[in-house]
Amino acid sequence: MRKTLAAPALALLFAVAAPAHADARDDQMVKLAATSGCTACHGIETGRPGPGGAKPIGPAWRDVSVKYRGDANALAALTETVMRGSSPYESHWKGEVSGLSMPPNAVAIRREDAQQLVQWILGLAK
Repeated sequence: MRKTLAAPALALLFAVAAPAHADARDDQMVKLAATSGCTACHGIETGRPGPGGAKPIGPAWRDVSVKYRGDANALAALTETVMRGSSPYESHWKGEVSGLSMPPNAVAIRREDAQQLVQWILGLAK
């Protein structure tokens, strides 16, 4: 009888614990983004206006997640963009945002933290 109840009990435990873990991870990543200055230009949700109601400075992270879904190189490439910045001549979001390029952020965030943040962002579209 005990073995029969163990599997459903474990399944229920994981079903209840997973959302709590996800919420804690979301909170942790939002805090990291805010303390690193990321939220000055980026929001999570699509449609967040920029300063004075203009186009946002940087793309919404849900849009980034959708755009790079299935791209095996996205984590490494976007982490590099966070650390080194981007070129205004190679803008991936031209016409959609008001910012021309992303400044380098190596002074604001450690590479390991940037990689965790990018990984979280890439998972937003799931």
